[in-house]
Amino acid sequence: MDGGSGLNIMYAKTLNAMGVDLARIQLTRVSFHGIVPRKQAMLLGQISLPITFKGLSNYRMETLTFEVVGFPKTYHAILGRPCYSKFMAVPNYTYLKLKMPSPSGVITVSTSF
Repeated sequence: MDGGSGLNIMYAKTLNAMGVDLARIQLTRVSFHGIVPRKQAMLLGQISLPITFKGLSNYRMETLTFEVVGFPKTYHAILGRPCYSKFMAVPNYTYLKLKMPSPSGVITVSTSF
């Protein structure tokens, strides 16, 4: 969760682990700053993936566009403001929880160490 990020970021290593064909990445030649301290980062491209929160009886699914990067990080993905907006989610950074509305009530996503 990163409410300060204007991007949803997915790492290429994560896509490989998920079994996603990297040929699905739409190539872009865009660079951005602020991800790697004091360095410019190049995107590998963008990919749209269906994202589902929660379980079978109470869930919410939306398609999110992720910026794909190839450098190593300790995270699998970073969900930024575009994700929060699409899911109408409210993050609570103190308790590391994300709450969003669904047809069957509120979904609460908690952290897992």
